Formats: sequence, structure tokens, C-alpha cells
Amino acid sequence: MAVSGRFVALLVVAVVPTVLLGSGWGALAWIGLLLLASAVDLLLAADLTRVRVDRRMPRLARRDTAAEGTLVLSNDGSRVLRALVRDMWEPSAGQEPRRVRLTVPSGERRTARMRFTPFRRGRRTTTGIAVRASGPLGLVARQRVVPAPGELVVTPPFRSRRHLPSRLARLRELDGETTLQLRGHGTEFDSLRDYVRGDDVRSIDWRATARRQDLVVRTWRPERDRRVVVIVDAGRAGAGRVDDEPRLDTAIETALLVGALAAAAGDRVDLVVLDDAVRGRVHSATRSDVVQRFGETLALAEPELRPTDWAAVPGIVDAVTTQRALVVLATSLDSVGASGDLLTVLPLLARRHAVVVTSVEDPAVARMAASGEGDRRGGSEAGLPTGTAATHGSVDVYRRAAAERSLLDADGVADVARRAGAEVIRGLPEEVPPRTADAYLRAKAAGRL
Repeated sequence: MAVSGRFVALLVVAVVPTVLLGSGWGALAWIGLLLLASAVDLLLAADLTRVRVDRRMPRLARRDTAAEGTLVLSNDGSRVLRALVRDMWEPSAGQEPRRVRLTVPSGERRTARMRFTPFRRGRRTTTGIAVRASGPLGLVARQRVVPAPGELVVTPPFRSRRHLPSRLARLRELDGETTLQLRGHGTEFDSLRDYVRGDDVRSIDWRATARRQDLVVRTWRPERDRRVVVIVDAGRAGAGRVDDEPRLDTAIETALLVGALAAAAGDRVDLVVLDDAVRGRVHSATRSDVVQRFGETLALAEPELRPTDWAAVPGIVDAVTTQRALVVLATSLDSVGASGDLLTVLPLLARRHAVVVTSVEDPAVARMAASGEGDRRGGSEAGLPTGTAATHGSVDVYRRAAAERSLLDADGVADVARRAGAEVIRGLPEEVPPRTADAYLRAKAAGRL
């Protein structure tokens, strides 16, 4: 049972006869009358055991994007239901409104519309709906949690989607859908057409020319139905935060952009989420479902403070395809100690496949190495004594040296990866996805798949 603000206000009224009459009997009589009215009000409230809830909402929603849902409240009891309804979602589901008032006559049902704007990726759940049924006097209410489990899978925001149109335009050029025609390794015959001035004479088909008594040239397009395997590192390398987001989020954006681009090119795309074991997998995504399937799998990926099992990667890729493929390792190259297992595996992978390794750079480390400022304030700015300012200056020197050491380690690891045969993509979080997509296009044009 719950009491309302009206009940409390009427209870305070009991002070009036006590002050005016100078006796507590009037207050006691008022309180007794109020309790009697509350008991009658509670008996006239709707029976919550006869209330049913039906939930209608999408199973998937993109982060920072609104999704609509409805609640249908059915009253099977004999009394009118005057309800205050609160859906018990996690706060990160972004549900609005938080509370809804509904009046449901006996034997009828009413609908309440909900709007979800989730701001965290992952699985959001609710176990039920809290319903508070008030009586006709509005003094007290019955309260009960009606079981109505619900689940909303919040997929990544896919901010790198804005880079997709320009890359698709370049892909159409490679694919021969524009006037540009290419010939080289990794291309396959497309069609014959009449020679026009400016065409490469090496593309003339002399047999077809002899048959038609006119110059005919071959046209080419990049080979389709190639394999692209994207491996997202969900180990401790992805747990580091850059610009208030974990590095894993950049790896997710990279996987979505490369997957959408490769599927549009007619290639078969596979996704593996890996830490010390395989945590998620998508096999042979197509152009029509790649974003949905990738997003649903990556929505549940969380960085774990465990070392990534890079030794298992060659076996994972071999289980996907025995053909040459483009393998994208969405991880981070920080130091030899942290990336040693990956560097051991790269030569074996690069002998059989085209390998691209991504690494996210922290702009704060670059700023610290360049200026030595970091997040500090100088001693004179803070009004500190001279000795204290000198101490802070010494600390800044060590911070700058540590930042420069980190950058040198990352450069050294990237050089080792390149010598092992991998292409290394480094940049800020917003730069890595489009640069990785460009690396895919270069591999496609050069016939390296």
C-alpha cells in the first residue's frame, strides 16, 4: 500500500482543531475519519492481480537513436483501474516518459506509448512494470510489480557510416559501373565494347576485332566473391579509453564500415570477436544483412581484462576459408610487451593472407609529448611557492619523457608489424575506420585478395 500527497495534506489539517480548541480530541477524531476514508478508498481500488500487461517494442535499437514502443494495460477486474505506471528499464535505456497515468474501465484496455533513446551499447532488460492503483478518493493506492520481461539490444551507433558513400563511389569506379575501366591483377573479364580514342591498346581483343572488322576492347572489373575476415580485439587492449570511449568502440566502427563496404563489393564478410576465447561470430554476411548482423553481435562485445589469444587466429581464419583473404585485425599496437603475441602470429598470417592491423592513437599522449603540458597547471599559475613549482616542473619532465617513450614504442611495434608483411593503419579514433576502408579498396584494386 502507498499513501498519496493528498492523504498527507489532510493529515496535516489535524493540527488546526488542536490549535483552535486547545485539545487533541478534535485531531484524533479527524485522523480517525481520515483512516476510515482511506480504508474505504483502498477497498474500492482496482485489483492488481487482474491486470495484464502486453509489451510491443522492437528487439533492436541503435545507440543515440530513438525507437518507439507501446504498453497495453488490460483490466480484467470489476473496478475501474486508476493507474500510475512505471516501466522498470535500466536508466541507460533512455525511456521517456518515466511514468504514465492511465484510467482503464473494467473489461477494457488502454495503450501507453514509450520512446527509447539508449545511450549505452549492449543488452538492456526489464523484469516488469510497477503499477500503482489508486482509489476514487485518491488517498491511498495498491501497488504491485506486474511481470512483463522485456529486452532491448542496443547496437553501435555506426558513426563511420558517413564515410560510406564516398567509398562506395570509389568502389563503383573499380567495379566498372562508371566510365573508368581497370585491368590488372585481381580483375576478371566483364564485357566487350567498341574501341574509343584514349583506350589502352593493350586491352584490344584482336580475335573479336577480326570477327567484327572493327576495333573491340575488353573491359575488366575486380574479382568478386572474395573473403574478408574482421577480427575485433575484445581483450585488455580494447579496454583503454581514448577521448572518453574505450578503444573497442573504434574497433567496432572499423568492423562495421569495412563489413558494409566489402559486402557492397560482392565479397563475403566474416566477423570474429576475440579475447581469450571467441565471444561472437558472424559467418558470410551479405549486403542486405551485414550491418544488422554485425551490429547485433558487436552490441554485446565488452572489453575484458584478459590477454587476447592471438595464437588461435590462424586456426580461426583457416576455419573460415582456405582461400587467400583480407584479414583485418582491429586492435592496438602499444609496446612490444603488450603486442608480442600478435607480432609472433603476423608472419604466419601474412604468408597466406593480406593482413591489415589497426591501432588507435591517444591524442592526449601526443599533446603531452609535444608540449609537456598534459593536464597540469604551472606552479606560478596555481600560486605555489618557487620550490613547489620546481617540483611540478620535474614531474612534467617525467610525464613528457614517458609520453615520448610510449610513442617510440608504438612506432617500433608498427615497424615490426610492417616488416612481418602487414599493413598498419594508425590514427585518431575518428580516422581509423575510413583509413581501413581505404586499405581494403587498395587491396581490391591491386588484386591482393
